Amino acid sequence: MNTLFLSRLQFAVATIFHFLFVPLTLGLSILIAIMETRYATTGDETYLRMAKFWGKIFLINFVLGVVTGITLEFQFGTNWSRYSSFVGDVFGSLLAIEATAAFFLESTLIGVWTFGWKRLSPKAHAIVMWLVAGASNLSALWILIANSWMQHPVGYVIRNGRAELKSFSSIVFQKWAILEFLHTTSAAYILSGFFVMGISAYHLLKNKDSIPFRRSFRIGLIFALIFSLFELFEGHLHGADLAEKQPTKLAAMEAHWETKAKAPIYLFAIPDEKNERNLFEIPIPGMLSLLAKHNINAVIKGLKDFPKEDRPPVSICFFSFKIMVALGIYFVIFTIYGFLKKEKIFENKIYLRLALFSIPLPYIAAECGWMLAEVGRQPWIVYGLMRTKDAYSYAVSESQVIITLIAFIVIYSLLGIIGYSLIARSAKEGIKEG
Repeated sequence: MNTLFLSRLQFAVATIFHFLFVPLTLGLSILIAIMETRYATTGDETYLRMAKFWGKIFLINFVLGVVTGITLEFQFGTNWSRYSSFVGDVFGSLLAIEATAAFFLESTLIGVWTFGWKRLSPKAHAIVMWLVAGASNLSALWILIANSWMQHPVGYVIRNGRAELKSFSSIVFQKWAILEFLHTTSAAYILSGFFVMGISAYHLLKNKDSIPFRRSFRIGLIFALIFSLFELFEGHLHGADLAEKQPTKLAAMEAHWETKAKAPIYLFAIPDEKNERNLFEIPIPGMLSLLAKHNINAVIKGLKDFPKEDRPPVSICFFSFKIMVALGIYFVIFTIYGFLKKEKIFENKIYLRLALFSIPLPYIAAECGWMLAEVGRQPWIVYGLMRTKDAYSYAVSESQVIITLIAFIVIYSLLGIIGYSLIARSAKEGIKEG
């Protein structure tokens, strides 16, 4: 182990743990806003009780997301100072906008929403929740724009040995940023829909006549269905853009070694990176060419035609991608079935149990997506512009990173145990009557 490896591991631990909370904040805020809107427009107290129940879980999740996210930005200055020095003019401006224009707005609005139940009218309170949802997703937008610049750097000029901002609009409105935002937020909405369905299923299995949880389940189901279908469509667009701008990642996530026409995708394979081949594979001929280039006869460049030092870790990319896609297909099938069955679904105990046990699956899919995005970019911290090995801080010693890494793991583990215990306790309490 060395300082570079440990710094990467520390950032990975912090990012993976932080992203356990972010998606639920993004999607659950919208679902609560929908429930509050229904209460404001119909006067039905059931929707009010639903909003308060899910709102309590939302607040716990939000606090944990904030606490775990703060350390990430500090690491750019401690562990990755050379990166910050090189791209700070571009990357720093995007993070500054996220903090000042989105995060503080979100936090303020959440305070108004939390303490405004008896001080605001139902319609005004519902509007505040919509604003919270908007601010949460606005915060995600700026973070994802910053990440998309690392994936596909545009709008900059190299001056005095640094990347300096040249065109702000080119960065904000580039295709990669738009697709990354749509892909990540859709995944968050799917996760939130399944989370609401799973908790609702838990209570419906105990009391099948629970109206609040029937309604919650239905709202979560429709929400997850819409974005599960959209994710498949958007993922195709994202893949085609990836083929053009990050061909090494495309080749790695499909374990595609040889440059060829009618390139296949593999339903399953076992990559052998050492010998540059697959030990076992189940191909669908031509599908990679068709999906990436919209032409079944298109030539797709293989990993062997890229220098070894420019290739990402193939096995991690391949399996994280396959898991993400398999789960995405499962989400579509699950939600379509539930939607078509309508009210009969609440009599199907197998389906409800499956909904309950499916709660972790969107989390796994989301983490696999981030793993593919970040590991697949390697060996670049900014694709094609700056290598990861040139970005870490020389001033930080190996022992310092080891100590902080252990501290992160211990503290985050405690936070996770406490946080999810609070969420589980709140979820089990159910929706109060009257």
